[in-house]
Amino acid sequence: MENLKTQIKGIIKALYDIDDTPVDFSEVPANIAGDYSTNIAMRLAKRVGKNPRQVAEEIIAKLGDEYVFMIAGPGFINVEVSAKKLQEKLASEFSENYGSNNSGEGKTAIVEFPSTNMAKPYSVGHLRPGTQGWATKKLLEANGWKVITDNHLGDTGTPFGVWVVGFLRSGKSLDEVTIYDLGQIYIDTKKALKEEAAEGKHELADQTQEWLQKLEAKDAQAVEYSERFNKISLDHIHNVMKRMSISTDLELGESFYAEPGKELVQKFLAEGKFEQNDDGSVICRLDEAGIDVPMLVLKSNGTALYATTDLACMFYRKEHYNPDLVVYCVGAEQKFYFEQLFAMGKKLGLTQENFHLWFGTIDIVNDEGKREKMSSRKGVVLLEAMLDDAEARVRKNFANSELSDEDIRRIATGAIKFSDFVADRKMGILYDPDKIFALTGFSGPFCQYADVRLRRIIEKNKDFVRVDFVDYDFVAEKDLLIQINKFPELVSGVVEKLELHKIAGYCFELAQALNRYYEKTPILQAEDKERSARLWLIEKADFVLSKALDLLGVEIPEKM
Repeated sequence: MENLKTQIKGIIKALYDIDDTPVDFSEVPANIAGDYSTNIAMRLAKRVGKNPRQVAEEIIAKLGDEYVFMIAGPGFINVEVSAKKLQEKLASEFSENYGSNNSGEGKTAIVEFPSTNMAKPYSVGHLRPGTQGWATKKLLEANGWKVITDNHLGDTGTPFGVWVVGFLRSGKSLDEVTIYDLGQIYIDTKKALKEEAAEGKHELADQTQEWLQKLEAKDAQAVEYSERFNKISLDHIHNVMKRMSISTDLELGESFYAEPGKELVQKFLAEGKFEQNDDGSVICRLDEAGIDVPMLVLKSNGTALYATTDLACMFYRKEHYNPDLVVYCVGAEQKFYFEQLFAMGKKLGLTQENFHLWFGTIDIVNDEGKREKMSSRKGVVLLEAMLDDAEARVRKNFANSELSDEDIRRIATGAIKFSDFVADRKMGILYDPDKIFALTGFSGPFCQYADVRLRRIIEKNKDFVRVDFVDYDFVAEKDLLIQINKFPELVSGVVEKLELHKIAGYCFELAQALNRYYEKTPILQAEDKERSARLWLIEKADFVLSKALDLLGVEIPEKM
């Protein structure tokens, strides 16, 4: 419909000398004539002093006979497109890059995810950063962007001191400690710190800060602890990411930026852009951005904060990659922090666009039937445990099928990933296994099965000799053609606001259209011409559905 929009805009300019009114089309309901509709005549009527139907008639009179136009209701312009024209459009535009475009050519984006914490097991809390971040990378690349991905590791700060203090209290040795030991040590030590504070004491709290200062001073023992904890953590993180089929180009953690960050703090302090408080801490005022709360960029004891390391990270990225866009895939609870961070970046002269791709929580239904945030006390909290549970469910659901371990992994992770995109990312998602792993309804397995079915049909016809189908009318395939032809515009349209849920919605609609098509239209039993035409379209549907799912990181199993 993009060509038609351009035509109508030109007609409006010629008829009324107006060029500031957008032309949009929507699909018409099944019980109304036409395929697409626009209300442009109704929006123009008052401006040109005419009734909507008259404006609609004048616009239609200038349009050619390439489409069938009709006026509906008070002045909607409805358009009917022939199935053959849709097929010809698809045939002329289709290539191995169908659905991709070059709108971002020459531009660089950095996508930061999943930003896991060291010395902690990979939690469900980092599921959404991983899935949303990977899909963002794929979508930007489909729009021609050069994308650099960065797992901004949480490998310093106060948590490091907590881990060391807790580790020394645990009596374990560095050779035997596991990622799950470190996770439990962290929980136990945080509890001890809370109890100590309630008693008005601060011995453990002082020790945690001392270890953090030792690490920043490159104390040999502190460095040894850090390197050992990091090795244990990275091995675990990489294993989980491999199971999820996600990866990043960089893994530059907070420790990498701590010293450069403190140097930048001193630089901007000297330039008068930062201020030092009486206790020695340093702040960046953001009043000019309308933010009353200043950003704390250095503690009173001289140790770094998230803001210190993020400050250095922004300037490092500017120097080494000069990105046009940086996307931070972090939950909604950090919204205000990123508002401050982005405002500080602008104040300091950084010009790249920053985008906080935030999202809601992962919820479960508790024993009382109420929805609540997933936690270690109420359900699965470790991502490995969630993946293990998912694979077990898939094995049970497909007990009578001969699925490979790899296909089980693809179905399990596909179900979990797809569930992250069934609604706008700003909404919390409900971990409901009965729906997530279902072969019917709005689910990953439903869409995966639709593509597996396509490939099965193609495989069964691999020896079939195709014949010319140039005069086939494709009337039975019209709904399917409409869906497939939407794909390029979908990819280019959702990138501006990174509306990834719309891709999942598209996958579901296409899978539904395929099911309706199978019910009414024979393929294997059709005459040679019809069979050839339908196989041609089935191949295009397979390409588009698998590519759309791939944008979400959902892989297609060999069998289901």
